[in-house]
Amino acid sequence: MQFTARPNEPIRRPAGDGAETLLTQDFFLRPTLEVARDLLGRRLVRLLEGERLAGRISEVEAYVGEDDLASHAAIGLTARNRPMYGLGGLAYVYLIYGMHHCLNVVTEGEGFPAAVLIRAMEPLEGTAAMQANRGGRPQRALTNGPGKLCQALAIDRRLNSHDLTAGVELWLERGEPAPARAIVTTPRVNVGGDQRARAIPWRFMLQQPSPPVPSPRS
Repeated sequence: MQFTARPNEPIRRPAGDGAETLLTQDFFLRPTLEVARDLLGRRLVRLLEGERLAGRISEVEAYVGEDDLASHAAIGLTARNRPMYGLGGLAYVYLIYGMHHCLNVVTEGEGFPAAVLIRAMEPLEGTAAMQANRGGRPQRALTNGPGKLCQALAIDRRLNSHDLTAGVELWLERGEPAPARAIVTTPRVNVGGDQRARAIPWRFMLQQPSPPVPSPRS
């Protein structure tokens, strides 16, 4: 099913079309580590030219407060990190290495800088469009990294400060929350800061299923 908008209107989901599955602002106003864990298994949706591009979130990283020296907020409020100081439910999109965009979900209350980086997802809908956006990459390599994910979903700084709770262009749905036994925690990847920032286990991932055990030969 495709959705269209009138000229000069933002593309929205039609009223009643799965609106009950949209994650509301209350979800994002909770403590950041709680939100980070709870994002695993949720569905990230991008509506692009009338088509749903969506996937199941499989890896995230949390960044919490100005005393987290791996966070962009460690230097205080700037023009770049301003969305992190906003109300939970906003998107914080930034550019790294001058070429890769990264999508973060802002958490907690206004004035406290915290966000969760969406590092990877499992493609579910619109995979052909994602492959086109990624130059024909195979499905296994479409969204297994924050820059790849943003390229596949055509997410850039135009969506910085976007309201993820409005059901317009980019949003999150309930999906299938991951049970605690399916979640793996590790230190964050390629972060700076002090020893605490590099060692604290604020990266959360869905555990990959074990490969099947071959049957013994008869």
